[in-house]
Amino acid sequence: MKTKNIENLEGFTGAILIPVFETSPQNLVPIEFHGVAVSSKVFYGKKDTYYMAEKYDCVHIFIGLGKKIDYKSLKTIARRIASKEKEIFAKNVALVLPEVFTLQQVEATISGLFLGTYNLGHFKKKVNHAFLDPKFELALISKTDHSEVAKRAIKIAKAQIEILYLVDLPPNNITPVYLSKWAIECGESYGFSTRILNGEASRIEGLDAFIAVGKGSEKEPQFIIMDYIPDTDIPKIKHVGLVGKGITFDTGGLNIKTSGMLHMKCDMAGGAAVLGAMQLVADLQLPIRVTAIVPCCENAVDSKSFLPSDVIKSYSGSTIEIIDTDAEGRLILADGLSFMIKNYKPEILVDIATLTGSSVGTFGYECAALFTNDETLSQKLQHSGDEIGERLWPLPLWDAYKSDIESDIADVKNYSGKPIAGAISAAKFLEHFTEGHTSWAHLDIAGVAFGEDEFAKSKHATAYGVHLLTHFIENI
Repeated sequence: MKTKNIENLEGFTGAILIPVFETSPQNLVPIEFHGVAVSSKVFYGKKDTYYMAEKYDCVHIFIGLGKKIDYKSLKTIARRIASKEKEIFAKNVALVLPEVFTLQQVEATISGLFLGTYNLGHFKKKVNHAFLDPKFELALISKTDHSEVAKRAIKIAKAQIEILYLVDLPPNNITPVYLSKWAIECGESYGFSTRILNGEASRIEGLDAFIAVGKGSEKEPQFIIMDYIPDTDIPKIKHVGLVGKGITFDTGGLNIKTSGMLHMKCDMAGGAAVLGAMQLVADLQLPIRVTAIVPCCENAVDSKSFLPSDVIKSYSGSTIEIIDTDAEGRLILADGLSFMIKNYKPEILVDIATLTGSSVGTFGYECAALFTNDETLSQKLQHSGDEIGERLWPLPLWDAYKSDIESDIADVKNYSGKPIAGAISAAKFLEHFTEGHTSWAHLDIAGVAFGEDEFAKSKHATAYGVHLLTHFIENI
């Protein structure tokens, strides 16, 4: 989708999108635009409502925003219109941008419209959305030239749509090798380097915890390393490290899951968020160096699978007692974190993962759990999340929980065995492998990466984290 600015609707035919802030059902003055008047008895701009009227060979869509609106709600409203009313969109579509709109509101609206082109029916016959026609141009009606904001908004939506595809496609498509090829191609297209360690190379490197998790699968593990170095004259640029969990399917291993396995294709959503953030950071050409690691493997059941009570090594040198093979994500993250710190030494380190059901038990599906040893980093991440509607809330990393990962036979154990504080003990386990890094954060996104909403009948991806990580990096 491209955009163009137009000054008026003279000679225009097609669909016109008209965002409207709420007035009152008792308002005597009708809402009016382009010669179309709508009585307040019919429509007065209430949030999540819209009204359509045909006149002058144009379909006028009045879109209710409520009295005030946040970024996420505005983006969702725009996505709803683009997705559910796509039959009315053809060659010509105009978007009226109210003069009171901030740049963020313009961005949210255009990004949401493009996001509305995403269709979950990947293996069904479908007709492409009009917005995806290479010749399509969205007309923007505003006294201000918003072309740069529009370009940015579309880049955000494109990155999120890529990750929706990755997380929603089934595990027989999205394998570790598929993700490594995606990372290579994305780097070539957007401008970052990619290095892949296959199973043998990972063994040589000493990524033993990572290798242990993938032993039961016939699908070869892939340790993806990406490095974006901006072309900038800034003498000293900041360096951020990202690590994402890339379990392409999680059976639970020999501690096999007894419920919820159907949705375990989403267990690579943290890794996918990192892949999407790398695309978006490079596409926006941010003046920050970003190094990212996504350890990808499948946790399957086989005679070669690692066992409960095994003691395995890790890249850091610490030994790990396996209490539960379904606590596998923290094992691959441990090697990812250690590898990142030893070889790249980023100033700021963030890992993101669909890690624990405990975080869902705490926050439901409203926000991700945030753990960090840096209060400034905590505030910046929360602020970024609040601004774009990908919210976070902190939980403690107190040493009172350290006993939950203490092992008699090894340096640490991978699971406390307790039905309480699971997200915290998982974070304490990861903290062990951060080598005392002074600015590290762990995001547990189990409750927000995959869920139910109006855009599909079944649970599906949200692309949570793509915009959050990018927005955070842009504003550190």
